[in-house]
Amino acid sequence: MQPQKPIILYGVKHPYRIQEIATRAGLSPATVDRVLHRRGGVRESTANQVHQAIADLDRESSTGRTLTVDLVLPREFGAEMPAGLDPELPVQLRPHLTDDPVGALDQVARSRSDGVIVLAPPLPEVADAVGRLDVPVVTLNVDLPVGKRIAHVGVDDFEAGATAAYLVEQWLHDRAGDVLVVGGAGTQERIAGFRSVLGPARRRHTVTDPDRVRPTLAWTHTVRAVYAPRSGGCAEVVAAFAAEDRNYDVFVAHGLDRDSLALLRAQRINAVLHQDLGADLRHGCRAILRAQGALPGPIRSHPAVVQVITPFNAPVS
Repeated sequence: MQPQKPIILYGVKHPYRIQEIATRAGLSPATVDRVLHRRGGVRESTANQVHQAIADLDRESSTGRTLTVDLVLPREFGAEMPAGLDPELPVQLRPHLTDDPVGALDQVARSRSDGVIVLAPPLPEVADAVGRLDVPVVTLNVDLPVGKRIAHVGVDDFEAGATAAYLVEQWLHDRAGDVLVVGGAGTQERIAGFRSVLGPARRRHTVTDPDRVRPTLAWTHTVRAVYAPRSGGCAEVVAAFAAEDRNYDVFVAHGLDRDSLALLRAQRINAVLHQDLGADLRHGCRAILRAQGALPGPIRSHPAVVQVITPFNAPVS
């Protein structure tokens, strides 16, 4: 006997046999066949029974198996990736660390995935790529239109940047001086938040790579503070200042990695704005599990606040 082909209902594939759906719905196979192939002559309540039976089978098939969740994140988040999630969550994470989120999302669309957690700029092409996915999507830090995702988790990058500027202004107080911003891809929202709070009298000298710090210092002598809105590269910035025999009064960075933690303990960095990425990913995975019927409960967003880590509350390791 030839295996039955997957059933297509309104363009969505279902791997269940007609007899299996009919048994679950309490209907005849002929009636289920009419509903699935939209042949008409079936009451709306009967069609709803078929749809509910398929949803129940979907829920049962997702329970007890490990779901694959794709992570589409900027490349610099590689240093912050947690070693693992809650072992009780039946989830396998598949990271895509990339500077091309649209390409990564299109790659996910061509693979077998149970859900996506994405951190990408809120651009129309990103929203369109998310809209092409047929799996639950959770946004991380930067949100997309509500219709494009099921939940939002993480910190607000604009607010995180504003927090950094507030700290810089508090530490510099009434001293004159400009700020060197060491940005890069994916930091636009943080820099926008930083710019919104930084005092109007302070100029910003923005470079996109730590390699450009030393040439910038060579032609300007007014820099008194450093803001690093992306993870990584802090050691290179500190080394560039030392090579030019220059000092800074304030250094605020993002991302608690091995280098920034060491610099924090040595008090070469005043504060690191830290995101508990592991906790945010757990919230995102739970939302996807609930959307797939593998966990009970409502699907909720979980906004978080950025943590301000100083030399006096830095973790031991």
